[in-house]
Amino acid sequence: MLLLCALLSDPIIMEHFDLRPKFRACGIGVFLFLLILCLVATAAQTPVSQPAATAARDYFAPLPQDTGPSGLKQAIKRLANTGRIMMVTAHPDDEDGGVLTLEARGKGVNVVLVCLTRGEGGQNELGTGLSDKLGILRTLELLASDRYYGVEQRFSRAADFGYSKTAAETFQKWGGHDVPLADIVRVIRIFNPDVLVARFSGTDRDGHGHHQASAILAREAFRAAADPARFPEQIQEGLAPWQAKKLYMGNVCGFGTNSCPDENWTVKLDRGEVDPVLGTSYIQFGANGLAHQRSQGHGEYTVPPGPRYSFYRLVDSVLPTTTDAKGHEKDFFDGIDTSLSGLANKLADDEAALPWLGTTLKEAAGQVGESVDSLTTLTRELDSLAQRIDETELPAANKTRLLGWVTEKAAQAKEALNLALNLTLEVNVVPPGGPTAPIPAEKDALTAVSPGQKLEIIAKLHNGSKYWISIQEATFDQHPDWVKQVHADRTTVGPGEDYYANFLILIPSGAPLTRPYWSRDNPETEAVTQVDPKYQTLPLPPNTLRVRVDYELTGHRGLHSPAPDFLRKRSSEYRGGTIERNLEAAFTDEHGTIHKSEVAITPAFSLALEPAEKVIPVSNGHTNVEKVSVSSNLSGAPSGKLHLVLPSGWRAEPESDTVALEKRGEAQDFEFRVYPQNLREQRAEIKAVLNVNGDSYQDGYTLVSRDDLGSFYYYQPAVEHVSIVDVKIPRSLKVGYVMGAGDDIPPVLRQIGMDVTVIPPARLALEDLSQYGTLVLGVRAYDAQKDVVSNHEKLLEYVSAGGTLLVQHNNDIADFNGGHFTPYPAELSRVRVSVEEAPVAILAPGDPIFHIPNEISEKDFDGWVQERGLYFMDKWDDHFRPLLACHDPNEPEQKGGLLVAKYGKGTYIYTGYAFFRQIPAGVPGALRLFVNLVSAGRD
Repeated sequence: MLLLCALLSDPIIMEHFDLRPKFRACGIGVFLFLLILCLVATAAQTPVSQPAATAARDYFAPLPQDTGPSGLKQAIKRLANTGRIMMVTAHPDDEDGGVLTLEARGKGVNVVLVCLTRGEGGQNELGTGLSDKLGILRTLELLASDRYYGVEQRFSRAADFGYSKTAAETFQKWGGHDVPLADIVRVIRIFNPDVLVARFSGTDRDGHGHHQASAILAREAFRAAADPARFPEQIQEGLAPWQAKKLYMGNVCGFGTNSCPDENWTVKLDRGEVDPVLGTSYIQFGANGLAHQRSQGHGEYTVPPGPRYSFYRLVDSVLPTTTDAKGHEKDFFDGIDTSLSGLANKLADDEAALPWLGTTLKEAAGQVGESVDSLTTLTRELDSLAQRIDETELPAANKTRLLGWVTEKAAQAKEALNLALNLTLEVNVVPPGGPTAPIPAEKDALTAVSPGQKLEIIAKLHNGSKYWISIQEATFDQHPDWVKQVHADRTTVGPGEDYYANFLILIPSGAPLTRPYWSRDNPETEAVTQVDPKYQTLPLPPNTLRVRVDYELTGHRGLHSPAPDFLRKRSSEYRGGTIERNLEAAFTDEHGTIHKSEVAITPAFSLALEPAEKVIPVSNGHTNVEKVSVSSNLSGAPSGKLHLVLPSGWRAEPESDTVALEKRGEAQDFEFRVYPQNLREQRAEIKAVLNVNGDSYQDGYTLVSRDDLGSFYYYQPAVEHVSIVDVKIPRSLKVGYVMGAGDDIPPVLRQIGMDVTVIPPARLALEDLSQYGTLVLGVRAYDAQKDVVSNHEKLLEYVSAGGTLLVQHNNDIADFNGGHFTPYPAELSRVRVSVEEAPVAILAPGDPIFHIPNEISEKDFDGWVQERGLYFMDKWDDHFRPLLACHDPNEPEQKGGLLVAKYGKGTYIYTGYAFFRQIPAGVPGALRLFVNLVSAGRD
């Protein structure tokens, strides 16, 4: 019946067998009858099984602008353009998103963004996740932005260690220039940019020392990448020197300005231009991407229509002069051939060796178009060209490079072909209850699988074209040996039809885990990460749980395989295509909304010592209770033994405990009584280890994700860092703590024996504040909590009545100063002391704050981490007394970091010192000083 359908609808078959006159003789009635039979037969085809319902929210699905006709138009731009740009920045959110979008989406340029750090040293506007966990979140945020920009992402091994005022300090923390420089050079040698763009200028105008360093390194890398004597270990790996053609610097007129003196710039780019395919301006589309970087305070932006210019200056070039009489250019690529045939000129030394290359590329360029016929021809020609290049006698480095460029274009042609055919592929894990079961909640979904686990996968390809498609192969792409069974419902897919393939997978022992490839032993002191060389510079390790479908076109609507020989010959004119997608699992949230997440591979067990950081007073010489949380990600997991590894001389009861978690998702807490010995002020570690069938588990992992982001796992050793501190606490003092943007100070205060109640900001209006001797406002409380702002008069009344109010730093200077939240006039500023070793002077040594209950001296400022403080006051009236002074090298003394004032019967304290970093890190002197501040005004 299906063959009859093909006969009825394919004009070539009708003509070949001379069937048209016969159908005319039979009459239209017979024709309609047979056509109805065809439709019924087609509808009767059933898939092997149906996947779960389509997710309402699927971050991993393409943006609407990357699908359909708009996606195809952009794919054609990329096919026709061989230009390559690499932009270098220091942190996530530094990038010029409008220019990236203009180049990548507007012009089809291949763009890579190199960010030196992952922003792990910053503050988190959304909560308490800091350090390397924040680095993962900001990596995901930047990747979400990159989807809008249309660029690839890379990182160096340099870590964000916090604010730095100079490039010199930055390089000192990074151990010199060579670590980040080597990574930039590596990306240049792999990516082969024509144009290198530094976002910053490399001068004091850039502000942050990391910004300055990123531009300085970009300038060095421009020439270093072409020098085989620089980083020769990369040459030994197989990378080859590469000389980019031009280098541009940004921030030549300041950010956000729409005008710039002619002598300052070479290229002026209008980010405000509206792209007809995107339907909006490049800066607005880029801003939609930047909005995903919410941990840095970015949100939805409204950009008024009109020109929005970015200015860049050409500072180095290996080309003949490309500027006009005024020193200007129209584009980054002035003087560079970015056409498809221009690939032949990129390796000028080998032009004579491949005299046919330019002609072949020019012929291929003639096939760049939106039609299926042109794209299949282009795919065939590019695949053939790659094979021909592979058979030449070119030097290995040049052959690899040229093959890479042509293969990249062939892949782009296949992506364009998928768009032209309106092909889509979904790859889903069958939920635990089976393909017809309701979509599970997140905790029950198979978003993470472990070695030893079996899972069923359904791949669904939809053919939205008018062509018949012959499926050549459906494979579990990277791990075919994991497949225990595969079943497909057919080999051909007609117009509007779906193709299903089922896979039964077993995750083997030793399967690669989904985890960061970079790490630091001590994030508080190390500013360079250790990496797995296999993934160096990548944003995340690639997801290898992927299904790939290879197909060929067998003809227009109605042509079904198997077909007569003459039709097979005709179909051989077409080249096949490839479509692939990573494995996903669906789940529902608490509101019933369906989401999808890419599937990760995690260990069978996760361990966590809670808390991960603990402070023990020297006076506590008795016992501590250590809680170890263990969870299983594997059903039917064998039992194991859990024990603690303790400092010398310490002991635990029990010595070990049995862990028996038989159900996936099951979790249990285990308690050990730990008896410390010979306590003195020092650092120590307690480790948890689970042994199961000869395997040792010593890590915990947590999911980092958000509705608008992808997901990845943060791994943390099951280690409790113990800081043993000689600290005295006040008696009978009840402390109320109002959280701001999030910090981990209250748990530490409780660990040393203080009575601390966390007051939700929303409860401030009704809370009886008189029950607290001291109130503490967490970091950025006025910025982040509107209830703190609306109750600031109540807070001051509390002080006036005899309470002590300790206010920690806020970032929004205008709102803080405009709100007049202090009891007497004072002005918040951006003054900060970023060198954590900066000497600190005690200005009022007789003040009780330095004596009650702990004696404070300059030695208590030893061992601080990341910074001294930030957002100090720079003006205050005489009611305030500055208690401390410090400054960064070559800067004036800063006294506004700790101010105290009597107000009515109580005490008001403002501090910009970074206690939110020091207290969770267990810095002894900082903890003693903070306890004294909380105790101020008490007997």
